[in-house]
Amino acid sequence: QVELAESGGGSVQAGGSLKLSCAATADNTYCMAWIRQAPGKEREGVAIIDIDGLTSYVDAVKGRFTISRDNAEGTKYTLYLDMNNLKPDDTATYVCASTPYSCSWSNLLDKTSAYWGQGTQVTVSS
Repeated sequence: QVELAESGGGSVQAGGSLKLSCAATADNTYCMAWIRQAPGKEREGVAIIDIDGLTSYVDAVKGRFTISRDNAEGTKYTLYLDMNNLKPDDTATYVCASTPYSCSWSNLLDKTSAYWGQGTQVTVSS
């Protein structure tokens, strides 16, 4: 059983910063990630962090976003996404995702192989 709950979204001007959080409850330590979806666009990956803490970012956010996680207690974890120098193209619903399978975008972006939260809205104005 996996439960994911995002928070921290909001509206900022271009160049601003936001920090997203995802409170996760999982039976095992899973691969975790942030994905996003903007109106009229396909869902896309943002950043991954695996069980060993290794991270990977899509080119559009490299150098601006930082993914991290901490182990709170037992099966409870918190996933973070620090977003700096935000751009209007970053406007989207940001979703916390987790998969018990291999740590790949193909698994994380597929609802049949990943768990997703409800999402939190990020709006960046120019």
